[in-house]
Amino acid sequence: MSDLPVFMVVNLKVIDPDTYRTYEKGFFPMLKKYGGEFVTFDDNPTTFEGDSPREGRMIIFKFPSETKAKDWYADDEYQSLSAHRRAGTKLEFLTLVRCLPPRS
Repeated sequence: MSDLPVFMVVNLKVIDPDTYRTYEKGFFPMLKKYGGEFVTFDDNPTTFEGDSPREGRMIIFKFPSETKAKDWYADDEYQSLSAHRRAGTKLEFLTLVRCLPPRS
């Protein structure tokens, strides 16, 4: 695993806003615990080519390394919290995207 930053790209549709809000309230402290940064979200992304992601929210956040991202996801507290995300959304994907090493 690399020490380069990684991004998480998420596509989900909120189906139960109250349950999802419970997840959101706990998400940011868990993200910070692993050095993560929230980048952005968009409820109406534009697709220029190819198939559009499922209707819903696109989210991007960042971790300082792949190890930190995997530790965040494996954290028992996060997994307990993510039960609210699973119950409150239809998740299309939660994908880790690795940064490329600098070119010489």
